[in-house]
Amino acid sequence: MEIFAAIVLFANALFNVVVWPRFYRRIATDARAGQPGSRTAFYRVHVVLITIAIVLAVASAIAGVLLLV
Repeated sequence: MEIFAAIVLFANALFNVVVWPRFYRRIATDARAGQPGSRTAFYRVHVVLITIAIVLAVASAIAGVLLLV
């Protein structure tokens, strides 16, 4: 069961690391994001969401490693 949990945590980490940075590029170029130096709430909210997803990816990877050790 621990190996299955580790695999799920690694899959979650991989998904977040692959998907969210690509999403950031789309958000940064969206017209609703404003211009560089003058960003909107739309941009800031999405950056916070992406940051949380990346932090959770790191936490998932660490938890996966700890489960296997």
